[in-house]
Amino acid sequence: MSAVLAMRLQRFGCGCQNFFLLCKPRVTALIVFTAMIGMFLATPGMVPLGLLLAATTGIALASGAAAAFNCLIEQKIDARMARTRGRPLPTGQVTSLQTALFATLVGTAGLAILYYLVNPLTMWLTFATFVGYAVIYTIFLKPATPLNIVIGGASGAMPPVLGWAAVNNVVAPEALILFLIIFAWTPPHFWALALYRRNEYAKSGLPMLPVTHGEEFTRLHILLYTVILVAVTLMPYGAGMSGWLYLISALALDGVFMAYAWKIYRNYSDDLAKRMFRYSILYLTLLFVALLADHYLIMPS
Repeated sequence: MSAVLAMRLQRFGCGCQNFFLLCKPRVTALIVFTAMIGMFLATPGMVPLGLLLAATTGIALASGAAAAFNCLIEQKIDARMARTRGRPLPTGQVTSLQTALFATLVGTAGLAILYYLVNPLTMWLTFATFVGYAVIYTIFLKPATPLNIVIGGASGAMPPVLGWAAVNNVVAPEALILFLIIFAWTPPHFWALALYRRNEYAKSGLPMLPVTHGEEFTRLHILLYTVILVAVTLMPYGAGMSGWLYLISALALDGVFMAYAWKIYRNYSDDLAKRMFRYSILYLTLLFVALLADHYLIMPS
């Protein structure tokens, strides 16, 4: 009997893991992290614990649901790419119906938490973000235009705005600056990935920039968008929402990012693109950590 119970528990654990993977946990973690930074920056003091937990949970569930819907819609494309063919849907670990039901339940729960325990504005902004990513980007933009990641990046840039709205029930100019940082960061971050995965994207049929316009064109645009990113990351200091600690940190992080972009433009290699992609994730994390540290250690209450 114990062996049967152990087998059932193992199957249950595997099932939970598969549904967890549908939520793209690493992407969701970055979304939740930037949303939390938005919450902390929205107030000179500490965010009330109950509000912090409710907003974080609601945003995490909605983000996970959007990721699951993305997996559902792109399962055939995922099956053709080495990076994604091991996901639960292409491998048959979960069915399309199970995924649809899971995403609907999780997404509904997240939105309900935001509406009743946070505020309606945050819920509606989160719902709009969900639609922007799961529907507008995934269904319409991604298969239609090489600028998909530029336009669709608006959805990925929303988490700090959601966090800000959760605390203050308003979308302030400072929140839009945080939005612009992620919006400008997304193209060079993703195009670095698309460059060293260009053959996979070509097989998938998706019109990614390296496939439709070539490597040299993409490398130039990585450099140009990095210049835009550097300018945007100085806006928190220029707008008076951060002090010298953030400024020094941003300049240092920007310098490394710009060096990667310049090297990719002048002397490209797949290994360099991989390193830039990995650094871009660390870059965004440290940039927002610097904003948070500056907010509580340097800026006056």
